Amino acid sequence: MNGGRVAIRAHRLAIAVLLLSPLLHGCGEKEAGTAAHSEETFPVQVMTVQPANMLQTISAVGTVRYRRETPLGFTTAGKVATVRFEEGDFVKRGALLAALDTTSVGADLSVAEAERSRAQSEFERIKQLYAEGWITKARFEAAEAAAKAASARVAQAGFARGTAQLYAPSSGVVLTRNVQPGQVIAAGTPALILGEGDDGFVFRAPVIDRNASRLRVGMAAEISLPALGAAPVTATISEIDGRANQATGAFTVQFSLPASARLKSGQIGTASIRLPAADDGALQIPASAIFGMRANEGLVYIVNAASGRVETRNVAIERITDGFVVITGGLRQGDVLVTSGAEKLRTGAKVRTARAPG
Repeated sequence: MNGGRVAIRAHRLAIAVLLLSPLLHGCGEKEAGTAAHSEETFPVQVMTVQPANMLQTISAVGTVRYRRETPLGFTTAGKVATVRFEEGDFVKRGALLAALDTTSVGADLSVAEAERSRAQSEFERIKQLYAEGWITKARFEAAEAAAKAASARVAQAGFARGTAQLYAPSSGVVLTRNVQPGQVIAAGTPALILGEGDDGFVFRAPVIDRNASRLRVGMAAEISLPALGAAPVTATISEIDGRANQATGAFTVQFSLPASARLKSGQIGTASIRLPAADDGALQIPASAIFGMRANEGLVYIVNAASGRVETRNVAIERITDGFVVITGGLRQGDVLVTSGAEKLRTGAKVRTARAPG
């Protein structure tokens, strides 16, 4: 009797298990699925570490200038008689720009010519007497030297009179006028500064020594000039100063500009130059990729391509530049580096990558 009851209970239990097992199995699958989908995938921007990352663009603010901005002055002191042009005026090659009162220099020339005539006559007389043996050779040589000196003074006075006028050595624009009619000016004082248009325009900008040492004549650059619009002007480096400015320590770099009627001396702009990578084994990465920085080291996230997860990498920092960090250890070429979105990550986190712009 008891055995029959036990058999009935066992049979009912088996049926209950069979009925519940699909339900239990479904619940287990649901819980497992929920667990599988609970892991979050983080969107990040990445870049591949390679030597090209060391290409750096530097900017330098400078001004447009004529290639030749020539100070013009008189070789002798005198009173200014006339100045024919104002600042900003265009002049043609050979135009008379300014002149001194030639009364004084004209008188000097007349005196020098008279003295030359007297000295030459005296020399001819002495020469005849020396040929006849009436005077010594020393007397003859003294008369000859006096005649030559008189001729030299004529040439000097003639040069002074000829340079009492300033003529334009090239077509261009009067940039500065320093004198007025009636003003007494010293010899060599710049009376005007002429921007010589025949040689075109250049852009000059100071560049710090560390960057200037990596520049070479012929390198390309882009010059942004607000006065010419938003589009930059393509230029090339034509000159680099051989000595740094003593006050600033910067080297002046000169860029040749293409001809344009809109260019004016004094316009302000910015030169952008792409510097080549330094050949020292270092790698350059964006500062946004670094976290946990200490004295000479920091942490970055590297993406494992196979698993799609990130791992933490310790890197050695050499120096920090404008927006970039130069790394000397801890990274290899080809590493996929997280550059944006690292603030939400942890080691082993799964990520969805997108290439960083630029």
